[in-house]
This record gives sequence, C-alpha cells and structure tokens, in this order.
Amino acid sequence: MKILVINCGSSSLKYQLMDMSDLSVLCKGVIERIGMTINGGEKNVSVKVNGQKFEYDKELPTHTDAFNEVKYILCESEHKVIDSMKEIDAVGHRIVQGGDIYTHSVLVDETVVENLRKLSPLAPLHNPPADACIDMMRKLMPDTPEVAVFDTAFHTTMPPKAYLYGVDYKYYEKLKLRRYGFHGTSHRFVSLRMAEILGKDPSELKIVTCHLGNGSSIAAVDGGKVVDTSMGLTPLEGLLMGMRSGDIEPAALQMIMHEENCDIDEMLTMLNKKSGLLGVSGVSSDMRDVEKAAAEGNQ
Repeated sequence: MKILVINCGSSSLKYQLMDMSDLSVLCKGVIERIGMTINGGEKNVSVKVNGQKFEYDKELPTHTDAFNEVKYILCESEHKVIDSMKEIDAVGHRIVQGGDIYTHSVLVDETVVENLRKLSPLAPLHNPPADACIDMMRKLMPDTPEVAVFDTAFHTTMPPKAYLYGVDYKYYEKLKLRRYGFHGTSHRFVSLRMAEILGKDPSELKIVTCHLGNGSSIAAVDGGKVVDTSMGLTPLEGLLMGMRSGDIEPAALQMIMHEENCDIDEMLTMLNKKSGLLGVSGVSSDMRDVEKAAAEGNQ
C-alpha cells in the first residue's frame, strides 16, 4: 500500500510518498516560497529520492500549481517513483482548522469538504490551499480514500480558562469565539519525541513545545495534554510570524484604520499578509532574505 501525505503551509507544500509494506519513504520533498518571486540562485523546490537530494527553482503562484509540480515530480520527472497517481492507495491531508466540529481525523466526503470551506475564514491562509489540494485529488483519483488530519485536534484538551476570550460569553455561545490553537500535529510529535529522548512517559512531563516557521506557535503540554497555546481563533494570534502580526494591541488597529481609511477586512488582510517579519523588516517574510539584507547593510 502506498500513501501520499500532503502538508499545505501558508507559503509551502510538503509531501511524502510512503510504502506501508515496509514503512519506507519512496519520495519526499518541499516546495517553498509559493506565491513569491524567486530570485536567481534560490532553490525553492527540493526532492529526496533514495537518499539523494535534488533542488531547483521554479515560480509557483498558487498551491494548485505547487501540487501539479508534486504530481510531475512523482510521475513524470527524471526522479519519478511511480508511473501514475492511480498507484497511490490513500492520501492524508494536514488541515489547519477543524473548529469544534472535528476533534479527530476523518475520511473526506462531501460533508467534510463543505465544513472545511465554512471554516476557511478561521484559517484564511491555510484551509483554502488544503481545500484546493483535496479538490484536485478527488477529481484526479475519485476512488482513492482521503483522510483529513486536523491541527486543532491536539489542542482540544485545553480547559475553558485557557481557550475562552475575555469578552461577553454570548459570543462563545453564538459564534464559537474561542482559542483553538494550531500546529497540533507538530506539537504532538515534538512532545512525544521529547518524552522518548528523556526516556519518560509523556504523563510524567511538563513541556513547552515550539513550532517555528513562516507560521509559529508555542504550546504548554502537561502530562501529554495541551493546557495552553499561543495561537487563537485563527493562526493570526500569538508570536510574530513571517507575514502575520501575532499579538497586537486592539486599539492600534483602530489607529491604523483611521490613518489608512480602511475597513476591518482590509485590516485583517494587512495583518495576515503584510505584517510580521515582512512588515517589520520591509524586506521579506523569509528569514534568509532578511539575514542576507542585514549582512549587506540594510538596518
């Protein structure tokens, strides 16, 4: 049995094709800087086959383009490992936002697809690309089962004192306004791996786990269960990130909106796509670009 695992980030797409008969990885790789300009010499497409790593550059405007590149790599390129996507027996998708609808992994069907689209406003940089990949797979391989694994699921153990916001409780009742937390698959793996390294059962440990990338978050894991985390209703809250602002004084938004004469939707676009490291540096959302510019004298 061959399983393809897809992980759509806000500006990346990671994938692995695994042979479950011996748990071997036939091919793995990552496509970075999706939707970004590729400068000369930058290798944003990485492929690893049989222990060998291959890299090249290619501008890919959308996650759909990136997925098509994955299909090309697996089935058509000089590094191909299968002749057709029909050789894949199942697909697993990492989904950022499952809301309070999904607390565990599920088989993808029409209801799941509809719910993921309803949840997109809570993860505007992540759920739509994942939805696009699911849609492409369903059209390409309609009889192949797909499983959605939710980043929010690991955080469902948070107590109310951690996930409730300090606003009128009616907004939690009516809108499910609460802290959900994200990067759960990563935080779960890191906490379990740390317990393994320490030679202890997860139930014995209190661990702070860190997920650091274009999107970043931290989580407090007590006895193998999340008790608090930095991200909230959407992946916008918490640490300063690549393009996302992270925590910011609410009154500051009012000041900016008055200054720029913009509405709340424009403000959220600014916070999600034009802030963070990109906004502060004025250079890029990628730390490599920022460090390069700093080394060249850009203060």
